[in-house]
Amino acid sequence: MSSSDAAAGSIARADRLRGITEVVLAEGTVRIEQLAERFDVSLMTVHRDLDELQARGLLRKQRGVATAQPTSLVEASDVYRQGRQVAEKAAIAALALQQIEPGQSVLLDDSTTVAALAPRLHEQTPLTVITNVLPLLNTLRSVPDLSLIALGGSYVEWASAFMGGVTNQAIRALRADLVLMSSAAVVDGVCFHPNPESVETKRAMLDSAARRVLLVDHTKFERRALHALAPVSEFDLVITDAATPESTLELLRAAGTDVLVAPSPVR
Repeated sequence: MSSSDAAAGSIARADRLRGITEVVLAEGTVRIEQLAERFDVSLMTVHRDLDELQARGLLRKQRGVATAQPTSLVEASDVYRQGRQVAEKAAIAALALQQIEPGQSVLLDDSTTVAALAPRLHEQTPLTVITNVLPLLNTLRSVPDLSLIALGGSYVEWASAFMGGVTNQAIRALRADLVLMSSAAVVDGVCFHPNPESVETKRAMLDSAARRVLLVDHTKFERRALHALAPVSEFDLVITDAATPESTLELLRAAGTDVLVAPSPVR
């Protein structure tokens, strides 16, 4: 199998994993045979997919059925997030790229909005990129003129990233020029996330960067999450998309934060 064939197969499986997650989330409980029929794959393939999704904490597999986990767990997973607001994230990433200057050291968090930057980071090299995200490390490891600092620690399956005390200690030992990150929700001018472990790692990144940029699409202002990360006012810049209501933009600016709005994506 060629490398291009392998990449295509990987993308197809990622799409199927997201599809299975969304079906089970929407219906609550689905028979495994029905999933095999719906996605036109063998029972063995569906069982492998469900085993991975169960390991990520997205669903439970038992007695011939797949059952959804709580919505907050599903929404936190990179499997679920990668298929959401793809065009908006690309538009936001294009503006975020302009905030990076060659020669800088840049912290990247585990958000899929930040991940949309990865294919274009070569445009701003030389760079030093610091991240705890395994897919980003794999994507960026061969980029010329890009120095990569991998943040180790405890591997967290649902995020495809390293987190915990070891990770946070490593972050706090560094001083980066810039951090780019997202948040699961922005409520009353405060960023929230459903997972406290992720909050601690993001907080360490904020504290270790000279300049802070928040990347959030319009849906983040419509959601709620449990754990507070930081007030939006702690960020030097917020980049969002054109579907964000003007009233929300006014509140962000009133808090003293600069705001950039990415143009509407071409559909």
